[in-house]
Amino acid sequence: MKGWPGEPDMEHDVLVAQGPAAAADGKPISNVIFDFGNVLIYWDPSVVLLPRYSQETIDQFLDNDISGFYDANDRMDGGASPDEGVAWMREHYGDKWADILRYYLDNFEDSLTGVVPGARVLINDLKAAGIGVWGLSNWEKELFPIALKHCEILQRLDGRLVSGYVHMRKPHKDIYEKALEEFGISAESSVFIDDKAMNIAGANEAGIRGIRFSDARKLRELLIEQGIDIPAVQ
Repeated sequence: MKGWPGEPDMEHDVLVAQGPAAAADGKPISNVIFDFGNVLIYWDPSVVLLPRYSQETIDQFLDNDISGFYDANDRMDGGASPDEGVAWMREHYGDKWADILRYYLDNFEDSLTGVVPGARVLINDLKAAGIGVWGLSNWEKELFPIALKHCEILQRLDGRLVSGYVHMRKPHKDIYEKALEEFGISAESSVFIDDKAMNIAGANEAGIRGIRFSDARKLRELLIEQGIDIPAVQ
């Protein structure tokens, strides 16, 4: 699938501290803030569609230029309800794609396909080392309880801020600042982990260093390089 439009070029598995975040570069990290989807838990919308739709239809649905799927997701992540998201897609992209979105939302649980390998132990090791572990994710508020119920790793976090509840969303600066306020932590003591480059850039605008995630082992090694005292890869 093509994924969200507008992604900037950015390397994976390197510490990014640009713009306002440059002032924090080299300072001790005592808080790690995680995105959820494809960082702690796998999210794959195509799996939901497999029982009812051809691969060609799935590919088209997950092409934002054809269906508006990711734009609809952004609206719901920002506070719109599932019904409002479906209505928006119906108005702008037609009945076919709106009906598929409704099916996807009704069967959303199937999109959560498991814990990212290495993430659970990394969370446990960070907590044992006295590092704060937090969650900041774009997620529709009626769907998030499904993830929280079925994904125990999300319950292990010290705190969570979910976009649909606060009507803000990444990569906009305000949601990062809201998270820092709610968690009671500082930007300069924190690092933000996300698989999307745009969200790392957003964290930097709020003064938070970021790492574009691809692999839990590489993330562990990078956090150790930054001075976090957790067990190393042997």
